[in-house]
Amino acid sequence: MKTPANPTQYTKAEIFKALHERSGIFVIPNPWDAGSAKMLTSLGFEALATTSAGFAYSLGRPDGEGAVTRGETLGNAKAIASATNLPVSADLENGFGDDPEICAETILLAAQAGLVGGSIEDATGRPDDPIYSFDLSVERVTAAVKAARSLPFPFTLTARAENLIHDRPDLKDTIRRLEAFADAGADVLFAPGLKSLDEIAMAVKAVAPKPLNVVIGLGNAGISLNELSDLGVKRVSLGSSLFRAAYGGFLRANEEILQKGSFTFAGDSTATYTALNALFKRL
Repeated sequence: MKTPANPTQYTKAEIFKALHERSGIFVIPNPWDAGSAKMLTSLGFEALATTSAGFAYSLGRPDGEGAVTRGETLGNAKAIASATNLPVSADLENGFGDDPEICAETILLAAQAGLVGGSIEDATGRPDDPIYSFDLSVERVTAAVKAARSLPFPFTLTARAENLIHDRPDLKDTIRRLEAFADAGADVLFAPGLKSLDEIAMAVKAVAPKPLNVVIGLGNAGISLNELSDLGVKRVSLGSSLFRAAYGGFLRANEEILQKGSFTFAGDSTATYTALNALFKRL
């Protein structure tokens, strides 16, 4: 699906909505700043989604512990949305507050920042009590959906069930939450931490006909796009995987310098100054 050179927010929203409605699967990679967004745009992806972890790490802070404010998150998301002609959805964590009203407010602010989608999760950010109760989780998604529907364009609301990445390997409760979020009106369902094809197939079936997002990079990197497509997965995100791949290379390069005193990392496998400069001039 070709995106116009200078689309309006409404056009981006319609394109993003259509990606979820057409047949087949698509990949939505996760930039952490304007530069990575421009690079991903140049490669031919059709939409982008921010990464809370990638952004937090770029600031030298941990993810998922309230170390990054809503204002900082939305400022980063706005910079990313402004850097690309593609639709951009944001990782809005838990909405930056416990109350459903705060989740709703966050959705409206996300729209003001130029986003056409965003996710709300049921993780509290508190290690001693990491997941909101079932009823409150549904209330929060319901409020976010209502806010999204009040906008003058189709804001794609993703609801996330976070049990599996918070040491709560309760697949039954995770599926129950996904089903409830779908019934509450969420456009896309997402349970990070699904690892096996059987688990993913169960989630696809549970939320159908709503689309399921699967994130790759949390112990499931061996699964292929074709396998996910065969199961009926609609959208594949990468979370912080691209950030970690980039910084993995950064760490390995510096380990080579410190441990071996050599600089082979700066050879042919490194993107050249000329190529990167030309890319950013063009975009």
